Amino acid sequence: MEMMDLFIIGIGTILAGGFVSMPLPERMKSWVVAFFTGCGAALVVYVSVIAMFAQEPISSGYVLSYPVGTVTLVIDKLSAFFAMVISVMSFIGTVYAIGYMRPYCGKKNTVTSHFFFLAVLVASMLAVTAVQNVAAFLIAWEVMSLSSFFLVAFENEREEVYRASINYLVAMHVGVLFLIGGFLAAAYKSGSLDFASFTAVFGENRNLANLVFVLLFVGFGTKAGFIPFHTWLPKAHPAAPSHISGLMSGIMIKTGIYGILRVITLIKIPGVEIAYFVLIISVISGILGVAYAIAQHNIKRLLAYHSVENIGIIGIGIGIGMLGLACGIAPIALLGFAGGILHVLNHSVFKSLLFFAAGGVYQKTHLLDIEKLGGIVKFMTFTSVAFLVGSIAISGLPPFNGFVSEFFIYWGMLKGLSAGNTLISIVMVVSFASLALIGAMALLCFTKVFGVVFLGSPRSDYHGAPSEVSYTMRAAMAAQILIIVLIGIFPQYAFAGISIVAKTFMPGGGTALNVSPYLATLGGISTGLLIFIGISAGLFIMRGILLRNRSVYGYKTWDCGYQAGNTRMQYTASSYAAPFLRLVRPLFSWHVHLEKPQGLFPKDAGFESHAEDRFERGIIEPIISLIERFLNAFTWIQSGSTQQYILYGLIFLIAITLWIMVV
Repeated sequence: MEMMDLFIIGIGTILAGGFVSMPLPERMKSWVVAFFTGCGAALVVYVSVIAMFAQEPISSGYVLSYPVGTVTLVIDKLSAFFAMVISVMSFIGTVYAIGYMRPYCGKKNTVTSHFFFLAVLVASMLAVTAVQNVAAFLIAWEVMSLSSFFLVAFENEREEVYRASINYLVAMHVGVLFLIGGFLAAAYKSGSLDFASFTAVFGENRNLANLVFVLLFVGFGTKAGFIPFHTWLPKAHPAAPSHISGLMSGIMIKTGIYGILRVITLIKIPGVEIAYFVLIISVISGILGVAYAIAQHNIKRLLAYHSVENIGIIGIGIGIGMLGLACGIAPIALLGFAGGILHVLNHSVFKSLLFFAAGGVYQKTHLLDIEKLGGIVKFMTFTSVAFLVGSIAISGLPPFNGFVSEFFIYWGMLKGLSAGNTLISIVMVVSFASLALIGAMALLCFTKVFGVVFLGSPRSDYHGAPSEVSYTMRAAMAAQILIIVLIGIFPQYAFAGISIVAKTFMPGGGTALNVSPYLATLGGISTGLLIFIGISAGLFIMRGILLRNRSVYGYKTWDCGYQAGNTRMQYTASSYAAPFLRLVRPLFSWHVHLEKPQGLFPKDAGFESHAEDRFERGIIEPIISLIERFLNAFTWIQSGSTQQYILYGLIFLIAITLWIMVV
């Protein structure tokens, strides 16, 4: 049996899980989908590993009817990497769903369709990585968008969920219009719908290559969440169930990154102006994404904005790599692409871990408002530790995986300073400072979230002490923690694997590029991290030994003799972030609700502030309003008259008959 057949069987197995689960009892559906996803993912990973180390890509052609024609499926090193990430993280997500969806069994009649569309989503994402035909690619892309729409709309009886899912669906179809425009422009010049035919056209016509890249970047960037195409993301992620939020943020938006990288492989050597374009958009996305995150009160909405931030970091790595290609400086290109591609994996792990931990908190407290949470670590220790690990990783701190990918990007920038080009040096310095600023703001944001949500005392009545999440949810988070730690303390092995993918962007496959010096440097970093972990563990063990025979009691922090403290005296998320938000206040549209105390003995008083996205308020909402006014001009068509509807059908039949006769 050919390798491509195994890959297709793997996708089919995942899809079959959705169909098999439909007639089964509700409590068995999640187990069946997880089992089939695991089996299918194992086949996909097996084929992908072989493709990663093979000299030639695994490919196969299939002849379909007009207008699709011959569809070529290709598993090269880029496809293999994304297929592995999607497969592994999807399986972990379905394991988490076993415990997360249990409270919904018997309460919602949409559990059956939910697990079916979950299987369809995973299968369609894998299909996107392999298809090399425009028509088939767009079909797989549309199936992915539609299936994720139904998953976001799981609790559609809630108004905010219904509106968020519709907003998401519209945004995805706006993105598809740009994809269709870009692909049609390339297909018109090449005379073929096959991706491979575009390379020669792009090489002959640089202006066409730039135009197509911009159109496709907008289409793929809408899915990925680059600013200003991101406005759907902070709405959809909080609305979806937490395992869907984790999968969408962790892997689905990365199909947009895959699309951008695939276009780069077709262009071969991008223009300098395109590299700067990607770099500028990415820096803006990173800085504004984390700035908007700091201002949020809903924990899942906050994490959604951090997806925008991390897409910006990935884009910075890709932009650095493109700049290295355009200027013919291979080390810059290698480190830029390696950092960006590795951050795809790293973000998929730590972001889904954060969403899973937040989902556990929501399941046990039914709260997402950061201002109403507190003291969770006393009730849910494992979930709290999982969120802490994810927070350290997303902040780019050692010894976890977020540090490694960002370190590669920093390294590429430092290489750019020695390129001997003044403009490139300036760009590298600005990019370096921007990435450092992003990291500092991310650290501020997650110290706020962890300190307010998990430490301190509860700010609300939880209607009983929250308990730890189910063992399947803990198993999923434990697997993610393991991946985070392994990549963090063994960066040389991560680079060795990622460099195989990054080299595919180099002229000649990067065969002449020696990566041994990079591996040696990373080996030294690994040794230092292991020593640091060993010393920290030794001190912790020593502390335990010294305190073993001593009585330890807990008491509140010294409070200047004031004994009437309460939870209202704790830092809130707003007060913690207020000094920073004052500095960036012009970035937001603020809505403030102030209830002043009245009388000598006031009973009620309150203050609330909400930050709105200026891009949504200034760009998206006016466009939507314009579209609504345009469509309202045609409301007369929907008259409610049966006779008029029959007339529409008759006119259509006459028109199509005349068209057939003429043709």
